[in-house]
Amino acid sequence: MAPPKKKKKASPSRGGKPAGKKFKLKKPARKVAGPKAHKPKRARKAPQRTAQPVVDNPEGLKLAREAANEVVEKKGLDVTLIDVRGKASYADYIVIASADSDRGLSSLAESIEARLKPQGHQVVSREGTDGGQWVLLDYSDVVIHLFHVDVRGFYDLEGLWADAPRLTVS
Repeated sequence: MAPPKKKKKASPSRGGKPAGKKFKLKKPARKVAGPKAHKPKRARKAPQRTAQPVVDNPEGLKLAREAANEVVEKKGLDVTLIDVRGKASYADYIVIASADSDRGLSSLAESIEARLKPQGHQVVSREGTDGGQWVLLDYSDVVIHLFHVDVRGFYDLEGLWADAPRLTVS
């Protein structure tokens, strides 16, 4: 005699009910008034950007002009001095210049530091001086960007600060 066949249990994943259990529909939770009541979240407003007040910084301007003039004297190319007071929180002035070679970039950076150090200006941060194609010198109020000619157009910092006034370099 053959053993009796076992009934297959329906699995919930196949849409059936498990044997011996009945499903009950859950009622939605009742909303409770009081401190634990669910309240819809309000959409947050984006903080309004207000223009920073333009503060006169003659020492920063003097430092920026001194650095720009050093670049001109050392045959740096296409020197630009941008006034970003009230537009950037990290600096008041940006100096951008180019050089033909990696060695020219290093030479410009060294000469800027040598000219500004006796006047009491210490570089806060220096990046790219070890053979890069972009050297950055941060003097807190003034940030100096020195680019290889081919790389300058790629980063287009002048385009980024197109609405900021340009100052003449003598």
